Amino acid sequence: MDRRTVLAIGLMLIVAVLPAVLFPPEPPPPSEGADSLTVVEPAVPEPPSPAAVVAVPEAEPLSTPVDSADADERSVTVESPLYRWVFSTRGARLVDATLKDYRTFAPGDSGQARLLPDEASFLNYGLLFGNDTIPLGDWHFEPSSSALALAEGESGQIQWTATRGPLTVEIEYAFEAGSYVFDITGTFRGRSASGLLLVGLAPGIRQIEADSVDNFRSYAIVTKANKTESLKFGSIDSGEQRALSGPFEWVAIKSKYFVTAILVLGEGQPQFGGAVATGGPRLGRSAVHTDVVASLPAPGGAFNLSAFLGPQEFRRLSRIGNEFEDINPYGWILRPIIRPFANLIVIVLLWMHETLTLEYGWVLILFGLAVRVVLWPLNQKAMRSSMAMQAIQPEIKALQERHKSDPQKLQQEMMKLYKEHQVNPFGGCLPLLIPMPVLFALFFVFRETIEFRGVPFLWLPDLSRADPLYIIPLLMGLSMYAVTRIGQRGVPPNPQAKMMLYFMPIFLTFIFLRLSAGLNLYYAVSNIASIPQQWLISQERMRRRRAVE
Repeated sequence: MDRRTVLAIGLMLIVAVLPAVLFPPEPPPPSEGADSLTVVEPAVPEPPSPAAVVAVPEAEPLSTPVDSADADERSVTVESPLYRWVFSTRGARLVDATLKDYRTFAPGDSGQARLLPDEASFLNYGLLFGNDTIPLGDWHFEPSSSALALAEGESGQIQWTATRGPLTVEIEYAFEAGSYVFDITGTFRGRSASGLLLVGLAPGIRQIEADSVDNFRSYAIVTKANKTESLKFGSIDSGEQRALSGPFEWVAIKSKYFVTAILVLGEGQPQFGGAVATGGPRLGRSAVHTDVVASLPAPGGAFNLSAFLGPQEFRRLSRIGNEFEDINPYGWILRPIIRPFANLIVIVLLWMHETLTLEYGWVLILFGLAVRVVLWPLNQKAMRSSMAMQAIQPEIKALQERHKSDPQKLQQEMMKLYKEHQVNPFGGCLPLLIPMPVLFALFFVFRETIEFRGVPFLWLPDLSRADPLYIIPLLMGLSMYAVTRIGQRGVPPNPQAKMMLYFMPIFLTFIFLRLSAGLNLYYAVSNIASIPQQWLISQERMRRRRAVE
């Protein structure tokens, strides 16, 4: 690997990861557990007006008053092998959501992953008739069943009915044991005016990750209209209301690995007209709560939507449709380039894991070897092109000296020289940069992909987090030094190349110390796998040099 390539790799890594490494958000104060945050629960924003569905009229808020009494409030539990949902008869709201296949890693917490913060409620309904807002959060809904247990492959429904005065609201939730999606249909009658259904999402997602700062940084509201747009919690000041203009196919709140969302999945169904987000109190400098209320047209008093509370599993989200897998924004500003690579890599790694029945650590090792084998011919061509460039360096220097006062003539003569020796001046660099999109894609894959969350390998407790012993980053740095050192055998002495030999491995080791162990493992294996090819090329280079001498 020549110095231009090493420098290019270093510069791209600086652009991609250095800001996140050097300037992380200020960590929050220590807490005793996942929900020991001393935070005042934010009020749900007031709902949109019918004229402009994202405007906020002066009307009664959707939030359920804590002092509103409902002596008959009961819990209704829906359970399957995947989840445990707990609903309240007050408002037919979802008040607890447990994912049985995932566990919490928050300090001081243990057990299965619970998505909703304490005192939160998901599906907090309201109705809007003109400027008249009717919150349903304090209504008593009578359920058709007090509990629902679903075995694998089963489905079931619960109907809810509530009446106040002339207005009657009926809602049905339809569940499947093997899906985190449940369908919501309903009607309201007793009012002649056309109305909107208001749906409140819980003010965020429970903090269940080992690294709370990194998790808080991922908190965002994501909406899908013509394209997917993400609004970070931190971009909304505490108490600030932000109108989000629809129509939306879905509205979601995401953390690093999990998502809660409401969706319109049926063809021809009315979409969400808009949403209002209200910033909640902050924990230090971290924005941990944001309330979201979305509006949904209900023609004839009927509405139809779906809810999802679950992991950001790429294949599961893809099956839902409506580009819901786009909830996970691989790539930042490089997204158009990185996302296709990231999606393909996730598919390949999952396939290798399931087909070969190997741990993900061994899958990464095999993947790193496979990438090097596939790229062997291109790398071979690139290295030989680099040798050809080195062979004509004396002639290039002679041309530069002869035509130093005539740049145009110099350019013409150099192109003539390249053609005469059949040398591509870019051939030694570009093929070596092909692995870079894979490396960048893996950076985001390990940062955002839930399949690697909490996965151990050898001494590593979690492939998605940094190696606590720093063994893999140091091995990566040493392997990079070895690759560069061997690649310089037979090359004429060059002070810049010698400087890069030591600087880049040290610099990249420093950068990679805080990156995921899985990414370090892949890069170390990739470097080690390239050593034999570098050795063979260096032997060929030295033979040519001796022949010339």
